[in-house]
Amino acid sequence: MFSLFYGLWKYMFSKIEFHVLILGVHKAGKTSLLEKLKSIYLNSEGLPPDRIVPTVGLNIGRVEASNAKLVFWDLGGQIGLRTIWEKYYEEAHAVVFVIDASCPSSFEDSKSALEKVLRNDDLRGAPLLILANKQDLPEAVSSEELARYLDLKELGERLYLFEAVSAYDGMGIKYAIEWLVDAMERSKRTETLRLRARAGEAGNI
Repeated sequence: MFSLFYGLWKYMFSKIEFHVLILGVHKAGKTSLLEKLKSIYLNSEGLPPDRIVPTVGLNIGRVEASNAKLVFWDLGGQIGLRTIWEKYYEEAHAVVFVIDASCPSSFEDSKSALEKVLRNDDLRGAPLLILANKQDLPEAVSSEELARYLDLKELGERLYLFEAVSAYDGMGIKYAIEWLVDAMERSKRTETLRLRARAGEAGNI
């Protein structure tokens, strides 16, 4: 009986763990975003911008925000590394797609890469947070301008948000993460992944 009540208590009151992909083309600021998230939510300094190098493979960051545990998977954005993105789709609750809003020459590549992500069935229903990064730079376009340029046709009923942020000074990041947690909690995909994990645990008994 005790184990039954303990299991129920743990299910009701333990924090949900969400797996979030951080994607984007090369030099969009993905790892800078991850380091800023650590700085904001872990009260640590994180790596300074001048010490951040391009990701080759995967960086992982764990934080707690809005009463949820978030595990971020920051994947390299070079063309040759994008083939590994798909390996992480099935277990992801949501996608954060980072775009350098100060570099219009990268927008077409970002649009193409994001459309390919959205067409993948393994990410069906995953909430999407599109960040117009580098708002600390005067030439950065707004999130509204970026949304008009991307003109995405494959969003369907997916929960999504365009948000202007700066991974350098932290502008907009807390609001974006609060929205993301709320979206994941409301997403049907979250329940699907939870049931899949529970079925896997039952199968291992």
